[in-house]
Amino acid sequence: MRKLTALLAASLALACLTAATAMAGTTLTYANFPPAKTFPCIQMEHWKAEIEKRTGGEVSVQTFPGGTLLSAKNMFRGVQTGQADIGCISTSYYPGVFPLMSVVNLPVAFTTTEVASRVMWDLFRKYQPNEFADVKVVTMFTSAPSQIMSKEPVKTLADLNGMELRASGSILQILSGLGAQGVGMPQSQTPEALQKGVVKGLVSSFDVLKDFNFAESCRHETITNLPVYPFAVIMNKARWESLSPEIRKAIDDLGQEQAVWTGKYLDQHIQDSLNWSKETYQVEVHELTAEEHARIKELGAPLVDQWKTEAAKAGLDADAILADMLALKAKYEAQ
Repeated sequence: MRKLTALLAASLALACLTAATAMAGTTLTYANFPPAKTFPCIQMEHWKAEIEKRTGGEVSVQTFPGGTLLSAKNMFRGVQTGQADIGCISTSYYPGVFPLMSVVNLPVAFTTTEVASRVMWDLFRKYQPNEFADVKVVTMFTSAPSQIMSKEPVKTLADLNGMELRASGSILQILSGLGAQGVGMPQSQTPEALQKGVVKGLVSSFDVLKDFNFAESCRHETITNLPVYPFAVIMNKARWESLSPEIRKAIDDLGQEQAVWTGKYLDQHIQDSLNWSKETYQVEVHELTAEEHARIKELGAPLVDQWKTEAAKAGLDADAILADMLALKAKYEAQ
């Protein structure tokens, strides 16, 4: 009788443990590096909510914004080694590592985030570049086009002569060709640099007018449609392979949808930020002429040639990739 009781107790304990495990489901950790209120983290929270809903609660996602788990430069390696199951990387932080997808960072005058994000995802799906062979790509998207925000008005390109502007990456070279003085520095140092007069403005996407309150010091906004910055959400390969087929399908099904959602969200947020900036600080938005936009494109041509050379060295068909990107851009802009 005692043996039977012990056997029943053991069976009950095992059943409870199994039920608890089933209830616990799968927990995924998701690291991101910008502050929680910025668009890469907003999209992270959207993805978390969607994947939890689509798996009926079987998957739960723990999010870590603001570099609390992995910093921007440690993100790729951190996901590869399993410090986080999922991470969001900015490919521009890894020069030379992503030769194919860096084509999206070229100065081809994207005008919306949605178009740029659709183009990036389509290129990835078509070419499946080896640069992501060691991780699982969950989704991709871009920043909004980069624009000028300044203390003094930039109504024509001539107004840029000698102006110190915080910028990064390939934009620094374009600014130099326009006669401006590009100053490379982290975004976090820009408010102090503006206050001290080290820079007279910055080049970034308009969401920072509200998100970082740059509208207070930069009352003049000039539309230049300088490069977007590509982002990729990646997952540890072993963690991906450990998931059930149903969970993997839910993640794959969300890939393109998430790219489009992020583009649409950021485009709307850009408009909201501009409206807020106009109401709060009476900012002015300046438009350049078609000839001036052509001048910007002309100055970006050497950057395109440089990318083609580097892509060819990596064994890529640079002309085909560039042609595909421009065709996709035209297709989505027409829609």
